[in-house]
Amino acid sequence: MTANPPASRHVPFVQASLRVFDISVGQLLWSKRTAFLALCAGGPVVLALVLRILDSAGMSALRINGARVGGPVMFGGIMWLLYLRFVVPVLGAFYGTSLVSDEVEDRTITYLFVRPIPRGSIVIGKYLAYLVCTTLVVLPCVIAAYLLITPIGGGSYVETIPLLLRDLGLLTLGLAAYGAVFAFVGAKVPRPLVAGLVLIFGWEQVALVVPGYLRRFTVAYYLQSLVPHALPQDDTITAIQSLFAEPPSAGSSLLWLLAIVIGALWLAARVMETREYVLEQ
Repeated sequence: MTANPPASRHVPFVQASLRVFDISVGQLLWSKRTAFLALCAGGPVVLALVLRILDSAGMSALRINGARVGGPVMFGGIMWLLYLRFVVPVLGAFYGTSLVSDEVEDRTITYLFVRPIPRGSIVIGKYLAYLVCTTLVVLPCVIAAYLLITPIGGGSYVETIPLLLRDLGLLTLGLAAYGAVFAFVGAKVPRPLVAGLVLIFGWEQVALVVPGYLRRFTVAYYLQSLVPHALPQDDTITAIQSLFAEPPSAGSSLLWLLAIVIGALWLAARVMETREYVLEQ
C-alpha cells in the first residue's frame, strides 16, 4: 500500500508551528550564533561601562559645545545609533536569513518536509524561536547599559523608567520586523546573508538619505519615529536628524511595522509551500 498523501497535512498550522518552535528554540540558544549575538548586544554595554568609569573618576565622559551630556541623553544615543541602527538590523539579517538557508545548506530540510506538518509552519516556528532567543539576549544587555549609564550627570532611574520600557518594546518590535523581512529573504534568495547585508548597509542607508518616498520602503524609517529620546544637539546629530524630516506619526509607524511583519511572514510561508529546494551535491 502507498502512503496516504493527505495525512501529511492533517496537523493544524498553529500546532505545527509550535512544534517547530519547541525544537528550534533550544538549537538556537545553544548554537555558535549565540556567541555572535552576545558580542553584538554586549558591545554597547562595554561602552556604557567605560563611560561610567570615566564619570566615577571625575572625568567628563562626553561634552557637546562645552555642555556636559547627561546619562539619559547618552543612553538615548546608544539606543538609537548602536542598537536600533546597527545591532537590531544586523541580528535580524544574520539570524533571519539563516532560518531556512541553514537547513538547505545542511541538507536537513528534507527531513522537515517529510514531517506531517504544513511547510509554511516551518519558517513560522523558526521565526518565533529567533524572536525569543534574540530578545532574551538583547533586552538584558540594554537594561545593563541603562543601569550603568543613567546616573551619569545626575540622571534618575525613576524619571527614565518609562523611556526604558518603551525602548525594550521598540527593540522587540525592531527585531520582529527585521527578522520577518529577512526570513522571507532567506526563504527566497539563494545567497540570503549577502542580500541581507546589502539591504541593511546599502538600500536602507541610501533610501533614508534620498529625498522623496523611498525611505517609506525601509524598516528604519518607521522605527526612528518611535524613539522616545532627545538626542544631543550638535551639528552632526542635527544633520542626521534632518534626514528624517516629517516622520510618520507613532500610530502610523506601529501599523506599518505590524503590516511589514505579517506581510513578510506570509510571503516567507508562501515561498516555503511552493518552492522546490534543490540540494547541492
